[in-house]
Amino acid sequence: MECIKIFPEIELIEDKGLRDKVQKVWKKAMEVGGWKNDDLFRMPFTLLIPQTRVSLVEHTRAVAKCALKIAEVLQYAYKDMRIKKDYLIAGALLHDVGKLLEYKDSRNGFKKSVHGNLLRHPVLGANLASACNLPAEIVHIIYTHSKEGDLYRRTVESIIIHHSDFVNFEPLKIQNNG
Repeated sequence: MECIKIFPEIELIEDKGLRDKVQKVWKKAMEVGGWKNDDLFRMPFTLLIPQTRVSLVEHTRAVAKCALKIAEVLQYAYKDMRIKKDYLIAGALLHDVGKLLEYKDSRNGFKKSVHGNLLRHPVLGANLASACNLPAEIVHIIYTHSKEGDLYRRTVESIIIHHSDFVNFEPLKIQNNG
């Protein structure tokens, strides 16, 4: 898998070790899920919007770009705001990696897999990231970016990813009569 070609935002992560681990998680998810590079461009970012044309790649990159802009504005407005940019980017790029285990491709389109019927993508993605030795703060972002995170105190980076994700979901849902 050529992660940097699919997700060029990986290069914005300054810490090379972290950059490598982010790529390792994607490669592991593809291997375990049985996916190929092209599948990521066909895979919908959600099954909750029927016939969405937005791919997992497009959504992931949009969330990363939104998160970076939000961080920029927060740091401009609040000079003391501390945001771990590498963790923010890694969390944005990995927030939905668990969908590679949650979904399967069938003759009738993308559906929930056996894993997906038992666990949602935040849990699956957090487990993958933990298995690849990502920092606990990034595992936290992946796990808490969705509704599962409502039960926990989110870090600043997780709050940003949570809102970036939903701002890239809710408008599309409404426009598609959701």
